[in-house]
Parts: sequence; C-alpha cells; structure tokens
Amino acid sequence: MVKWIAIAVVVLALIVLTASVFSVLNRLNGLERAARRLERRQAEAMKLQQHAVVLEKTMAGLQRRAEVMQGQVAVIKAGRGASDGKHSLQKS
Repeated sequence: MVKWIAIAVVVLALIVLTASVFSVLNRLNGLERAARRLERRQAEAMKLQQHAVVLEKTMAGLQRRAEVMQGQVAVIKAGRGASDGKHSLQKS
C-alpha cells in the first residue's frame, strides 16, 4: 500500500514538474518575441538618429545660406540711396 502511495506522489510530482516546465518555456517564447521586437525598434531608432544627423547638417547649411542672403540683402538695401528705389550707382 505504501508502495502505491509513493508511486502516486512521484507521478504527481512529475506531472507538476512537466506543467511548470511547459509554462516556463511558453514564457521564454514570449520573452524571445519581445526581444526581437525591441531589436527591431532599436534598429529603427538608429536609422532615425542617422537621419536626424543628416537633417541637422542640412539645417546648418541652410542657416549659413540664410545668413549670406541676409548680408546680401543688407548690402543691396544699403546701396539704395534715393527714395524712389533706384540703385545709388545709377545716375538720375
């Protein structure tokens, strides 16, 4: 009788152990999927960061061009002496 009880306890323990192992394996699969999603998001973030650097360089170039243009406009405006809008180098 004791022998059957011991066998039943061992079988029950094996069933609980097997269920626990499957539960842990299912969670590991979920963690693996989450890790792959995070890796994809990290790659996307790196691409966005590279695009941001390019955009920053472009904006710096545009800023320099705008400053040059403002200087040119200031020279043109300074060159206008008459109130009628004619350039100061032209003879009236």
